[in-house]
Amino acid sequence: MCGIAGALSWGGGPPPDLALLRKMVGRLHHRGPDERGIYRDKHVGLGHTRLSIIDLSTGQQPLCNEDRTIWTVFNGEIFNYVELRDELRAAGHVFRTQSDTEVIVHGYEQWGTEVFERFNGQWAIALWDSVKRRLVLSRDRLGVRPIYLARTPHALLFASEVKALMAHPDVPRELDPAGLDDTFTFWAPPQPRTVFRGVEELEPGAFAVVEAGSHWLGLGSSWTPRYQPPEPGPGSDAEPTVAESTARVEAALERAVKLRLLRADVPVGAYLSGGLDSSLIAALCRRWKSGVFKTFSLRFADRELDESVFQQAMVDFVKSDHDAVTVTGADVGAALPEVITFAEKPLLRLGPAPMMLLSRRVRAAGFKVVLTGEGADEMFGGYDLFREAKVRRFWSRQPHSKLRPRLIKRLYPYLARSPAAQQKLALEFFGQGIEAPDAPDFSHQPRWRTARAALTRLYSPELKAALGTRDAVAEEMARLPREFARWEPLARAQWLEVRTLLGSYLLSSQGDRMLMASSVEGRFPFLDKDVVELANNLPPTHKLNVLDEKHVLKQLARGLVPQSIIDRPKQPYRAPDAPSLFGPGAPSWIGDVLSESAVRAAGVFLPQAVTRMAEKCRKAAGQGMSNSDNMAAVAVVTTQLLHAQLAGGLLPPQLGPDTIETLVDLGT
Repeated sequence: MCGIAGALSWGGGPPPDLALLRKMVGRLHHRGPDERGIYRDKHVGLGHTRLSIIDLSTGQQPLCNEDRTIWTVFNGEIFNYVELRDELRAAGHVFRTQSDTEVIVHGYEQWGTEVFERFNGQWAIALWDSVKRRLVLSRDRLGVRPIYLARTPHALLFASEVKALMAHPDVPRELDPAGLDDTFTFWAPPQPRTVFRGVEELEPGAFAVVEAGSHWLGLGSSWTPRYQPPEPGPGSDAEPTVAESTARVEAALERAVKLRLLRADVPVGAYLSGGLDSSLIAALCRRWKSGVFKTFSLRFADRELDESVFQQAMVDFVKSDHDAVTVTGADVGAALPEVITFAEKPLLRLGPAPMMLLSRRVRAAGFKVVLTGEGADEMFGGYDLFREAKVRRFWSRQPHSKLRPRLIKRLYPYLARSPAAQQKLALEFFGQGIEAPDAPDFSHQPRWRTARAALTRLYSPELKAALGTRDAVAEEMARLPREFARWEPLARAQWLEVRTLLGSYLLSSQGDRMLMASSVEGRFPFLDKDVVELANNLPPTHKLNVLDEKHVLKQLARGLVPQSIIDRPKQPYRAPDAPSLFGPGAPSWIGDVLSESAVRAAGVFLPQAVTRMAEKCRKAAGQGMSNSDNMAAVAVVTTQLLHAQLAGGLLPPQLGPDTIETLVDLGT
């Protein structure tokens, strides 16, 4: 894991400024505290901060080919680099390091931009072809690693985080109305939009080619998700049995775990949440990890949130050396300003805060790498939302039935305050769109419409005027893949979840940013290229069997994971939310960010509405809040924090040293 940043001059602009490149690299110090490097010529500047994990002695970046015509900086891992290196050596390429980074430059020489299709990994790459005077930017299939872009009159800027782009004086320090509206609808803006005016995010699975001296930006795709059609076509293979699917998934997942566990020159640990996904990863790690195996967990003082009983069951089962951090609501409130500094987005849930605290514990234990179970729900149909959609679709066949909607109650056994507990409200919430089961957003309508509705009543007149009649959901539905209508309902719901939440929020605000805040790399076996392709083409019933989510993973887990974990009711990761920000234990900063002057300065919300909301939250603290009120309160507080940090420069808590260990300066 690392941080990358840089600039390409265009429109007759001067060479990238070396002082600017140093500043951009300095703002990414937390992503790679081990080394720093810069390459600069008359057209481009490439900057890098290194978290050394593979080839500790000779993997410095920027890195080039033999004749120094192709240079790259790279954030992430190419897990199949050993196999690709052997293939490239057989084709005549000479390697001087043992790093996965060198595969990028030689692979580009051999295959051009088609090289990205061959990678199995997680990456954000900037590659400079000095002969063609062409900058190539590439991002992995699912958006594990980020690349942000900003265009100034004389340069294209890119970086792993927005704070590095804002080192340039021409990048606006302003929030984007449409980006905010998307956040309050989907939890994060689907790429390429961001919450910042003038800043874009390269989409997952995309690459961009930009020529020096030109504003032309050519976009290509190195991966497009495909799902099994509703019925096999003529001459196609017969549908596999559950047993056959289980065996295939086990083989693919075991290989994915092995690659991520063993291809590192530093110790590797694993997260244990207490759920099926992380438990499976830990069990498969144990197949390849003898001796001490380190695991890490989050625990909560709130018993409704805590999963320590199941975590301990798995620790005993795999005999790991375990470490846990217990988090309170007060801990979440105290950490939130720093969380927003790293997340660079408003939040609707405070789940990222405990994840940042956990990453600190990992780093303090001397670990730079952890494997996690992220992605299993998206790939294998694990979310309550998928089960909700199936019940709602069943209900839609008899929309006036009183019995069919009662199935919703079966979905939330883990919640003391279930969304299905109050029947009238549940019918209103889950009944949204019930008359149109073929609508492309049918699976997500209750979530998307309700989240935004809770916040629009707080919008300022200025924000409403800027948005006009904009409909965030309609805009997103206009971008559906051409094949979308051919996919069966579960596949459509999965694609929407991957598109709008996985890369934009879960792998970003709750994943990459909270891990890299402590200079820790997360690796995600369930997002392995082969695992994803296999999961996407499983029969739907092997993922969601009636209402049994992740059916094939549960079959795989038998004998690998304690039965109590397999049989437990599903409990998604949740953390203390809005009540931790109000009431007697409220953080000291809350009054400042919600003051009338601060709210008016941000211009996003009505000051009077925010005051009423805060008072309502104080009264409800300790007594429970509705889901919509909870999300609205968190969104307001974190938006106000982000605006305050923008006004202050959006800098990380600590800038890196000015030392550049690897400097190649051809720009004079």
